[in-house]
Amino acid sequence: MMLKRVLPFAHSLLEAAVKEGDIAIDATVGNGHDTVLLANLVGSSGKVYGFDIQQDALEKAHLRLQEYELQIRVELFLKSHDQIESVIPPELHKKIKAAIFNLGYLPGGDKTIVTTPDSSISAVKQLLTMMPPGGIIVLVVYHGHPKGQIERDQLIQYVKTIDQKQAQVLQYQFLNQINHAPFVIAIEKIK
Repeated sequence: MMLKRVLPFAHSLLEAAVKEGDIAIDATVGNGHDTVLLANLVGSSGKVYGFDIQQDALEKAHLRLQEYELQIRVELFLKSHDQIESVIPPELHKKIKAAIFNLGYLPGGDKTIVTTPDSSISAVKQLLTMMPPGGIIVLVVYHGHPKGQIERDQLIQYVKTIDQKQAQVLQYQFLNQINHAPFVIAIEKIK
């Protein structure tokens, strides 16, 4: 298959953007898969900051990081991703090369706890002011539940308003999939 599935495509964007020594954000830690990927990409001289509102998610991610001996490269916060700007030290803001979001609910967790359009859009806006040119924000949008469809619609409405001189916005989606297949919105900061 030449076309990448959604998650491999999202990961390829991160792999192209993040190098040894960079700062990266996992805005929705979940089970820690993206956290591990980012920790490997930033290397021993970089740092990953991870955010989740569920203690269970942070515990699962911490165990996964320990399994790969990567916990020293990561700092996890029991906070919403809309608090990124207040958590990340200002001297690191222009070093943030990538951020990833998996929007929806924690796989295997409480499906009533979901990301919300207000917090997600707020986090994206913060990142766009913090990141240097060339930084990328990757949003994997899971919209197979009613609140996910609301978040999808509001998020798409917002990203369409981002000035093309500030960032490029891409939507990567398989159009002939059933059951609300997830898709990627990628935002690359230009200036």
